[in-house]
Amino acid sequence: MATRTPAATGRMAKLFHALSDEKRLRIVELLRSGERCVCELTGVIEAGQSLLSFHLKTLKEAGLVVDRREGRWVYYALDPEAIAEVEDFAGELRLDAESAVGSRCCA
Repeated sequence: MATRTPAATGRMAKLFHALSDEKRLRIVELLRSGERCVCELTGVIEAGQSLLSFHLKTLKEAGLVVDRREGRWVYYALDPEAIAEVEDFAGELRLDAESAVGSRCCA
C-alpha cells in the first residue's frame, strides 16, 4: 500500500472533485479523442455557455485540461500528465484491494 504525502492526497482530492460531476465527466470523455473548440462542446454538452465555462474552469483549475486561444476561439485538451496521475492512483487502489483480499486486520 502506497503512503501519500498530505500534498499528494490533496492533489488527488482536487482531481477527483473535478471529476465528480456528470457534465465534467462528459467533457473529459469528449476530449479523449483530442482537442475541441469550446463551440463544439457547447452543442454536445447541452449546457449554456456560462455553465460550460464554469465546468471547464473547474477542470482547468484542477489541471485536467489545458486551453489555447486561436483568434476568438478557445480550444481545450486533456493534460496527459494529470490523466496519468488519476490512472496511477486508481491502479494503486486496485492493487491494494487485490492484495487485501483474504487478509484480516485482527488475528
